[in-house]
Amino acid sequence: MTESTGAGNGMLDRREWLQLGVAGAAALGLPACAAWDGEEEGQTEAPPLHPPAGATDADWETVRAHFLVEPGTAYLNNASIGMPPRQVVDAVAAGYRAIAELPARGRSELTAEITDRVIPELADLFSISAEELALTRNASEALHLQTIGVTLDPGDEVLITSQEHPAGRRPWEFRQVREGIRVSEVFIPSPLPAEEEILSRIEAEIAPRTRAVAFCHVTRGGHLYPVQAICGLARDRGLVSLVDGAQAVGQFPVDLSSLGCDAYAVSLHKWMLAPAGTGFLFVRRDARDRIRTAFAPDATPERPQFGPVGTAAFPVRAAIGSAVDFVTTLGLEAVEARCRFLSDHLKGRLAELPDVTLLSGTLGQSAPGSTIFEKDGLDAVAAVGAIETLASAHIDEHQRDGHNAIRVSTHIYNTTAQVDRFVEALARTTG
Repeated sequence: MTESTGAGNGMLDRREWLQLGVAGAAALGLPACAAWDGEEEGQTEAPPLHPPAGATDADWETVRAHFLVEPGTAYLNNASIGMPPRQVVDAVAAGYRAIAELPARGRSELTAEITDRVIPELADLFSISAEELALTRNASEALHLQTIGVTLDPGDEVLITSQEHPAGRRPWEFRQVREGIRVSEVFIPSPLPAEEEILSRIEAEIAPRTRAVAFCHVTRGGHLYPVQAICGLARDRGLVSLVDGAQAVGQFPVDLSSLGCDAYAVSLHKWMLAPAGTGFLFVRRDARDRIRTAFAPDATPERPQFGPVGTAAFPVRAAIGSAVDFVTTLGLEAVEARCRFLSDHLKGRLAELPDVTLLSGTLGQSAPGSTIFEKDGLDAVAAVGAIETLASAHIDEHQRDGHNAIRVSTHIYNTTAQVDRFVEALARTTG
């Protein structure tokens, strides 16, 4: 990047970085952004971003113009991987351009952006200190690091639940095979029972050699676990509590200090709309004597060194800041309300179909944006391709937890018209 594109000292200017937009992309020789969903042909620049006044389609119309989805496509699979807005895409491109033009300076500028701005802003958003946060490639990497970091002896036991994602389960199975620890699964029904039953099921499995409990904040099927209560139970029984937050962060406000967990694994490229390949690991400061780094033999509680070592994808990590700015400008409470508005509309439309069974829980037990359901006689895996063909709508299957279910995950860039189009296609889908 030339000196003229940065601040006078050669560092990339923060406002230029975060507001790069289409004009900035053109200045860098990058292609202009496409209009959102083909609704405004000829659009060359996204409108200013403002907090929406409500949760309706009309309230979020200008926000949708910041996304680059292929025209005519209804992307309803955000829980798999999110759709970054154009300012995030442009920030990634600008970062790679900076490294391509002058690698040493580009790396230095991007590293400063990550250290001085991205990490502190993430920490502030989740109510933790910057020293408690280590960037990772995704939640899977963070889950692996927090799992292998827990101090355990052969024969010690860890409790997990029956609704864990493979990324949350496999690291414990790895330790069970390699180190002789015991992994016990607590069966939690789907849909979820009442909070008291969840807690009693977990407490009933705690044994003299139980040392930790690991579980997800939001299940793959969109069920919302009582995280604070489970962490309180673990603390009262002297157990380490480790949480998979991949499906939670970005759907609604998450205060990691209030949750009371000892460690929390995050994916930023789902609901937070950051670039693919971004996440972080949180380890509570006073848990550093029980959860240790996998990388540094000289680590101490004062210098825990949880982050993976070596060269990272600096442009991708620096662009996390653009995603944080985008989400915080809108407000996570507004994001939650919009996601809930769309999923409620979907649930209402599904209720009109006589052969559909809704599996998502009640308001207090369901995440705002994920909905799972079954349709009589319809194979969920086959439905994914059929719905894409019929309606250009992208969904996912949920053949687990005893279900042959379809998962639809709606985010702020979706519309009620897209939901309606999906439901109409679903009604015509059989076999």
